[in-house]
Amino acid sequence: MSRDAPTAWIIGAGLAGLSTAIELVRRGWRVTVLETAGQAGGRCRSYHDRHLDRWVDNGNHLLLSGNRSAMRFLQTVGATDSLIEVVPARLPFVDLESGEKWVIRPNSGPLPWWIFSAARRTPGTETAHHLSAVRLARAGERTVSALFSDTDGTARQRLYRRFWEPMAVAVLNTAAEQGAARLLWPLMTEILFRGETAFRPCIARNGLTESFVAPALDWLGENGAEIRFNNRVRTLQFGEQGIAALSLGDSVVSVGAQDAVICATTPAVAADLVPALKVPTEYCPVVNLHFVTPEPVTLPENLPLLGLVGGTAQWLFVRGDILSVTISAGHREAEMPHDQVAKTVWQEICRAVSLDGPVPPVRVVTEKRATIAQTPAQNRLRPSARSSFPNLYLAGDWTATGLPSTIEGAIRSGERAAVAVGVPSRQRPCS
Repeated sequence: MSRDAPTAWIIGAGLAGLSTAIELVRRGWRVTVLETAGQAGGRCRSYHDRHLDRWVDNGNHLLLSGNRSAMRFLQTVGATDSLIEVVPARLPFVDLESGEKWVIRPNSGPLPWWIFSAARRTPGTETAHHLSAVRLARAGERTVSALFSDTDGTARQRLYRRFWEPMAVAVLNTAAEQGAARLLWPLMTEILFRGETAFRPCIARNGLTESFVAPALDWLGENGAEIRFNNRVRTLQFGEQGIAALSLGDSVVSVGAQDAVICATTPAVAADLVPALKVPTEYCPVVNLHFVTPEPVTLPENLPLLGLVGGTAQWLFVRGDILSVTISAGHREAEMPHDQVAKTVWQEICRAVSLDGPVPPVRVVTEKRATIAQTPAQNRLRPSARSSFPNLYLAGDWTATGLPSTIEGAIRSGERAAVAVGVPSRQRPCS
């Protein structure tokens, strides 16, 4: 990075902001990140819970090995070894109503012949029903339910209940009856159609901060970027060429003529900062529960995760003596008393993995605005990385990446923002 390089001012040190910062440093920008909180990571971080006396994540996240932006991010910051990768790819499930258990086992190579094997696909379904995934390519404005759900009680409906519905809720954090089906198409093209090596579940070995946040901060510091915590950008000051200054309340930061500003905040904060910016306005919650068990629990096939069908939560994760569950689109659970939610979920866990006993020590973490509501209507409100101002750009899992609002979507948004910003003008070749 040149000492006289222009500065890229990034507002927000969540994953989108960190991704943007890394990409812009690589492109030769001088980077300064301004973060309101006293730590980075936003909704993707770990913390020490004093009640449990354990380090837990503020939200459970499942990655897949085919999430190319997330994997490139980890490779850049030297943290690829921080993930537990299930090799070969296997996704275990249990139906809490019937007690039936199965494991989805994709094959190697791009041709998904595993759907022709009853031992590898969702039980009680047929190959032809799996081929219906191609409908996603022309989903248009339809919801997941409208695209895949049949009501005649056939095997097609069984596939919907055991695969499409739980997958949609987990990926979109939106009920299948409302979720935009088109956002699942990248799951097909980037994961399922690429075979087993792209379908491997990956989980942070020690926590999200240790995998994503701390290594990114170290890399940025080693490469000359500056992270300023407890610095809230309250207003943007506009001039003839776009953003002229950033107001931090008791101080003002001037933005040079060649500088760039990237707003990597939540959509609500971005709308407050940027005049006339249209952003998604509806949100869906996620409720996570962390149980500390008397003894470590072994999940089927000794895997670190288990999909739950027909219950309250969608995923069960194990890390040492901690069992964690994720309730996506948990509108009802977000309003329930914590002890009631914990009792219900613990009973389901006991059925899933043959446990018994009273509810162990638990922490319930509710994120009421975990993601935008990923409905067709809200999806249309997602803005591109370029704003209407020449030196202002946008990043965040709520921007128009074509992906769901996930870790992969947040990191991809940072890459797209960096591409939109380009290289510093002083480094651009003369025409």
